[in-house]
Amino acid sequence: MKKIALITGATSGIGLGCARKFAQGGYDLIITGRRQEILNEVENELKEIGADVKTLCFDVRNREQCKAAIDSLEGKWNTIDVLINNAGLALGLEKEYEGSYDDWDTMIDTNIKGLLNMTRMVVPQMVKRNAGHIINIGSVAGDAAYANGNVYCATKAAVKTITDGLRIDVAETAVRVTNIKPGLVETNFSVTRFHGDKEKADAVYKGVKPLTGDDIADVALYAAQAPAHVQIAEVLVLATHQANGSTIVRK
Repeated sequence: MKKIALITGATSGIGLGCARKFAQGGYDLIITGRRQEILNEVENELKEIGADVKTLCFDVRNREQCKAAIDSLEGKWNTIDVLINNAGLALGLEKEYEGSYDDWDTMIDTNIKGLLNMTRMVVPQMVKRNAGHIINIGSVAGDAAYANGNVYCATKAAVKTITDGLRIDVAETAVRVTNIKPGLVETNFSVTRFHGDKEKADAVYKGVKPLTGDDIADVALYAAQAPAHVQIAEVLVLATHQANGSTIVRK
């Protein structure tokens, strides 16, 4: 029987890249997102690759929706082998004392609470089966704050700490836990951060070749397919001309 991976935020960017790579790697997929029409499009694409697909339309920020979605799974879909907590975003690039309360709430509720919601609802069955893998998509931003990154950086620092804590909590089991920390990745990330201003978003990648969602998906699949005794605990993935969260050489 094929293994099953559940990917949050699978309709674009890193999440979509992971869905494609895991389908190509022989997994069946549970894909989640907030837009059913986009989930349907992704489902059709993944089925053409050869994967069986289940779509769940809900917002990871909403605990009741998370629970209802997981509780709705039946049959083989109840056995989730890999949970990829990918859903996340950055909003705004203001100084901390000028930041938007709404942006803060959205980032904290999605990047931290959403990840916790899914972890709480999926990992117990992994522990019970003594098998499974949680892959959290963190960020280089979680290693050190950069100018005007304040709250976003804090949420990704929380992802690192939460991931490390979970790894300790399940160390007595065969469940594995991975934190993947991308650097500059060209997705809709910057468009979202600048509230739809594509000109500002494009400037983020000017003069440097950034990573793609597929690049990060390659790392996630490698971690998932490592031998059972190998736990890829943490991976920092940067563009070649990026040294850390704030040092990027543009040419």
